[in-house]
Amino acid sequence: MYSLNALRLGHCAWLLTATLLLLLGACGKAPTALERVQEDGVLRVITRNSPTTYYQDRNGPTGFEYELAERFAESLGVTLEIETADSIDELFERLGRPDGPHLAAAGLLASENRSALARFSQGYLDVTLQVVYRSNRQRPTKPEQLIGQRITVVKGSRHAEVLAELKRRLPELQYSESSEVEVADLLRMVDEGQLDLTLVGSNELAMNQFALPNVRVAFDLEGTQQLVWAVPPGEDRSLLDKIDAFLAEAQRDKTIQQLKERYYGHADVLGYVGTTTFARHLQQRMPRYEEHFRQAAEKHKVDWRLLAAMGYQESLWQPDATSKTGVRGLMMLTLRTAQAMGVSDRLDPRQSIHGGARYIAEIHAGLPASIEEPDRTWFALAAYNVGGGHLEDARKLTREAGLNPDKWRDVKKILPRLSQKQWYSKTRYGYARGGEPVHFVNNIRRYYDILTWVTQPQLEGEQIADRGLHRPGIDKTPPKDAPPL
Repeated sequence: MYSLNALRLGHCAWLLTATLLLLLGACGKAPTALERVQEDGVLRVITRNSPTTYYQDRNGPTGFEYELAERFAESLGVTLEIETADSIDELFERLGRPDGPHLAAAGLLASENRSALARFSQGYLDVTLQVVYRSNRQRPTKPEQLIGQRITVVKGSRHAEVLAELKRRLPELQYSESSEVEVADLLRMVDEGQLDLTLVGSNELAMNQFALPNVRVAFDLEGTQQLVWAVPPGEDRSLLDKIDAFLAEAQRDKTIQQLKERYYGHADVLGYVGTTTFARHLQQRMPRYEEHFRQAAEKHKVDWRLLAAMGYQESLWQPDATSKTGVRGLMMLTLRTAQAMGVSDRLDPRQSIHGGARYIAEIHAGLPASIEEPDRTWFALAAYNVGGGHLEDARKLTREAGLNPDKWRDVKKILPRLSQKQWYSKTRYGYARGGEPVHFVNNIRRYYDILTWVTQPQLEGEQIADRGLHRPGIDKTPPKDAPPL
């Protein structure tokens, strides 16, 4: 009996030990990549600061890759955390660190050379690799004609890999790689004649084409490829499988198509539509909203003609105007700005005008005291367009260039640098379409001058107080530094 009990006790002890070992083994099992993201409640994504990926505009963070990554984070029920890399090489290096980001979403093309550094998702956006040239030069039509040309591409990019492959077949082909530039910089250099050629993705050209009157496609290289996301290397496919499922669903529900249309399907260009069109709209549209402009101007101490010029630049005085980036109404307010200004219906012209008036007045009041009129008004308009953070970045660069950061004539020379990597990489808020606020301010000044001349008789009985935002340049002649009509 004793030996039987001992045997039973020994068997129970063995079962208990085995069970404990199994439980301990289960407890000690490392969580998967997907489980870590969900446990932390944060998806960390590394990208590039560029117009096709991620940047800050007056609406806040934006960009094709940013929006797509944000939706992926939402599908996981976690918060998106963005970090940027200064080069593609740095991006992959940081992705491979033990404490590195969970994924890279940076306009990447799958690469055999990178297969040891990352694993790639399924493709989600078709792109074509294109050779571009300056329109007043002879157009190359085949790879052999790239020989003898000045060519630069982004270091570490698929574009550079393609040129390396071509060089094996065409040893005389010469090109350079640079980590100090982005594609937008290279396109500008071709447009200005500093380079003969560069290689870009068709999506990158679509995003930048509006500002490049001299850039043309020479020919396509390779077949259609697809943009991909990348995750760190290893056997754990949990996050990658989730990414593939998300991207497949984003294709089915047209999410990617909508983002493609928003970012690549149009050129959101600020332009001067011509005095003839303006004159027609002045007669047909302006009378419907003039009283709203006057009332808002009186309430917020703003010249009504300046408000009217802003409204025309933003929407051509169309109260139902809606952009593909979500700004709406006659003054084209973002949802966030509208809510902050107490606007409940952005398509109501009265509310939109009053919201725009309050917003420009608040921006104007918040500028540094060192900025005096009439420059203060032009700075306020620039901030209305590009955001106060980017304007401060431009003022800092202006100061570093030995120019006056309180003078619009100096800052407007520097603002376009915010779209050039060598400059925006040194700033706090990064990439911006820095040329747009310059066009924005110039156009509004033109429209304002015309409104001033047209309504000049109304001024005979008015008491002209100060200049600038409250009465910028209203006198018998246009402001001396106003852009020519």
